[in-house]
Amino acid sequence: MVQGPHPAPPRRPAATAATEHVRPAAEPAASSRPRPVVTEQVTGAKSIVRSLEEAGAEVVFGIPGGAILPTYDPLMDSTRLRHILVRHEQGGGHAATGYAQATGRVGVCMATSGPGATNLVTPIADANMDSIPLVAITGQVAAPLIGTDAFQEADIVGITLPITKHNYLVTDPADIPRTIAEAFHIASTGRPGPVLVDIAKSAMQTDTTFSWPQQLDLPGYHPVTKPHAKQIREAARLLATARRPVLMIGGGVIRSGAAAELRRLVDASGAAAVTTLMARGALPDSHPQNLGMPGMHGTVAAVAALQKADLVVALGARFDDRVTGKLSSFAPNAAIVHADIDPAEIGKNRAADVPIVGDLREVITDLLPELAKEHAHHGKPDLAAWWHQIDSWRETFPLGFDEPTDGHLAPQHVISRIGEISGPEAIFAAGVGQHQMWAAQFIRYERPNSWLNSGGLGTMGFSVPAAMGAKVGDPSRTVWAIDGDGCFQMTNQELATCTINEIPIKVAVINNSSLGMVRQWQTLFYESRYSNTDLNTGHGTVRVPDFVKLADAYGAVGLRCETRADVDATIKRALEIDDQPVVVDFTVSRDSMVWPMVAAGVPNDDIQYARGISPAWDRED
Repeated sequence: MVQGPHPAPPRRPAATAATEHVRPAAEPAASSRPRPVVTEQVTGAKSIVRSLEEAGAEVVFGIPGGAILPTYDPLMDSTRLRHILVRHEQGGGHAATGYAQATGRVGVCMATSGPGATNLVTPIADANMDSIPLVAITGQVAAPLIGTDAFQEADIVGITLPITKHNYLVTDPADIPRTIAEAFHIASTGRPGPVLVDIAKSAMQTDTTFSWPQQLDLPGYHPVTKPHAKQIREAARLLATARRPVLMIGGGVIRSGAAAELRRLVDASGAAAVTTLMARGALPDSHPQNLGMPGMHGTVAAVAALQKADLVVALGARFDDRVTGKLSSFAPNAAIVHADIDPAEIGKNRAADVPIVGDLREVITDLLPELAKEHAHHGKPDLAAWWHQIDSWRETFPLGFDEPTDGHLAPQHVISRIGEISGPEAIFAAGVGQHQMWAAQFIRYERPNSWLNSGGLGTMGFSVPAAMGAKVGDPSRTVWAIDGDGCFQMTNQELATCTINEIPIKVAVINNSSLGMVRQWQTLFYESRYSNTDLNTGHGTVRVPDFVKLADAYGAVGLRCETRADVDATIKRALEIDDQPVVVDFTVSRDSMVWPMVAAGVPNDDIQYARGISPAWDRED
């Protein structure tokens, strides 16, 4: 086994300088921006455009169609909104998500009624699972036609009810400013999430008075941000007295902009830290207390530490099945402190001994002085034995991979070199599958908002449009879409959007000519019966499609890399091109697998370091 390019650093005193991350400013709520009331006589369509401008939107990803068409006319005249014409509504939704993940601001997408709106269902569900602030504006048939099965009519409000934080159907043009103001506020406050605003075409075509609301009246919507002091004190006591503590860091830390506060908590507590798939970058991978990612494809040290912990402090994490394995056997001896801004998450999967509802930034800020008081009272705990055990796991079971024997590239090597050569200031957006896990494992993330992926929903096709949105939101950074040959074929039409709009993303196609993760499961659990997983994209003489030719057809630069000796030069060549999208076809082994692995539904104690190799430990510890 070849050890990964970034072995865990030796234990050492934590550095005092945190990787600072300034929390992105929330979208300006109407109530926080008092100004003279200005009214304009406009159409409902113009009111939509003016409302988006006043809400602070900068970019809209969308496609016009019949029901939304009235809005596209005044949109053409806006000097404050940039509209990017995507090639598929799903691409527009994922682009808005990538924009939001990279910037912390609300992403906006727009579509017409019927099939245009239903094509947004997947990105809306994706944003809902991963707590992304998203506002989707959809056109609807004229109000008198609603419910008549009119042409291109779909009840998108009903369809998306389970997958949105909130949604609206607007038939009165006078309601447009208030509704859009509320949508942005709801999407970006509390636990972020997607809000749908469905607007009847008749409302767009009717004259109205535009007036941006000076305050919002949302009875019943009062997200709790300030944690309860008693719960904070109890959490501090447990953290100060635990002998095997683990901080389980979830995506909520990134959503709340609490990376700097988290760094101080990690340093002060001395606890081990693990970062879930959605939290990669919340704590720098170079931090000596960071054990990496837990869960199904997490590091042995991260998984084992959770299993052996006497205290797990979960910060903005959901205790989802991919992290816990068999839930009843997860962290069996640990007390649980669970802090989250969404009270519905606390106790949903794992009962919490100390539940804390609040914004993670405020939770950690309040926890730090209480922890200092506990240390002053009890003294700092002796964690030497705990760290001796953890370091033994890290030394014995580092991330690594086997070199392929079939003559093709090791995908882990390719992805690690992309990370190393591009550097920590780049943004990496992954699709879903093996390449996603390798990107989470073998790229070192040193800052928040540098890792974008579809964590909860697991959406193939996420990578390219999300990278496009990230590049629009943060154009000064290098943005890589790390994609699989299967995922890439679902949304690669957005390369046209990138070319025409001068959005020079870089796409690394980790091409194993297969639906890789499905094939891995077929190898392990279906006796290597490879039913419908061969994509014919890279191995042998047939390339359908040829990704280099496809890139050229879209006006992008196409490169191919097939040998280890060419990997670095190919990546550097891609980085040199900054005026066009670049697609690199890396032909990798289809037999490479993602390890470590906890099979679905089994205890995390049954983690396999590699095929047929499992750590031996006393399960009664």
